[in-house]
Amino acid sequence: MKVASTEKAPKAIGPYSQAIIADNLVFTAGQIGLDPQTMEIVPGGVAEQTDRVLRNLTAVLESAGSELGRVLKTTVFLVDMGDFAAMNEVYQRHFGVHKPARSTVAVAQLPKGGRVEIEAVALKR
Repeated sequence: MKVASTEKAPKAIGPYSQAIIADNLVFTAGQIGLDPQTMEIVPGGVAEQTDRVLRNLTAVLESAGSELGRVLKTTVFLVDMGDFAAMNEVYQRHFGVHKPARSTVAVAQLPKGGRVEIEAVALKR
């Protein structure tokens, strides 16, 4: 196993790695809508947070030698399922025609008051 990390995404806020590479697979930690510079949740609603989450996730994947187009599976955590449509619209913009397998689950709370968190499993390039 190898640890992957980047300063282009928020530093881990606990005892975990941004991503782990095992053979040709990349397993990311969940990303929330933190600005990597301020370590604060970006202003706005779930759409703005989802955009930041996916930019963070892209940076982590790139640091591990992967990219969004090589994602096999994502798990999306939403504080409010009423935010599903707004999250989904931004998610689709980032992934384009690529449609990895996905699970979306409702959770009671996310770190730092986030509204959305996304983790991924991807193939290395």
